[in-house]
Amino acid sequence: MSKNKKAPNTQLFDQYRGTIRSRTGGWFPGQGVFCHGYNMMEDLVGKNSYFQVMILNATGRLVERRLADWVEAAQICLSWPDPRIWCNCIGALGGTMRSSVVAATVAGILAADSKAYGQKTLTEGVRFIQGALADYKNGISPQQIVSTECARFGGKPTIMGYARPLAKGDERVEAMERVTTALGFEDGEHLSLAYQIEQLLLSEHNESMNINGYASAFLSDQGFSPEEVYRIFTILVTSGVTACYIDTLERPPETFLPLRCDDIDYQGPQPRDIPDRT
Repeated sequence: MSKNKKAPNTQLFDQYRGTIRSRTGGWFPGQGVFCHGYNMMEDLVGKNSYFQVMILNATGRLVERRLADWVEAAQICLSWPDPRIWCNCIGALGGTMRSSVVAATVAGILAADSKAYGQKTLTEGVRFIQGALADYKNGISPQQIVSTECARFGGKPTIMGYARPLAKGDERVEAMERVTTALGFEDGEHLSLAYQIEQLLLSEHNESMNINGYASAFLSDQGFSPEEVYRIFTILVTSGVTACYIDTLERPPETFLPLRCDDIDYQGPQPRDIPDRT
């Protein structure tokens, strides 16, 4: 028995006992299905895009169609059918092992929920540019912002949203700049600062802004918080993972990255005999 004589406070749980509460919405037979105050069948279906409703569910905001279209274009840029990307690799492994497409795709999404790639890097990019703008408004120059951030990583230009591990430049930024212009958006204060930081990094390190930095600054200008961006881009890598699943599903089973025993560079203890204890 526990020696803790103090009874747990169950008052909060009693308030929720036996009932389900929701501030998001629900289905009321005879009245309709509601989502954040909107009647889904009457207000949303056929009048708003899927990405508008997705952002509504993630943030509680029904954004204008052009902003939802921008987010859709960004997600196309951020999910490629390349099985070398580790979340896509998991989708490919799911296909070669004949798992279900749902299991493989969800596993790929979970693999992207990391600090090195995927939704959280975008979240960190938003945090950086929003913090940088706050510093800028408090009198800290873009040069100081860059110097301080680079100093955290031994002088290297390891700033979230800038540089790229395997290549110089980022073709996705140019593509999204075209989308931004076509949809009639103007550069806001976050994006303007992001370009100033890019110019400094180009001149000092020959590194430019990547798609993470561009999207983080643009979304910050639209008033989204880091947590809201994380929620909006929850299923960011879905299409690329599914594509890689289908590719290996249509090939002979277990042929994606097969290994022979001698392909493995084993560097552990040498084989040893197991003593006979009979």
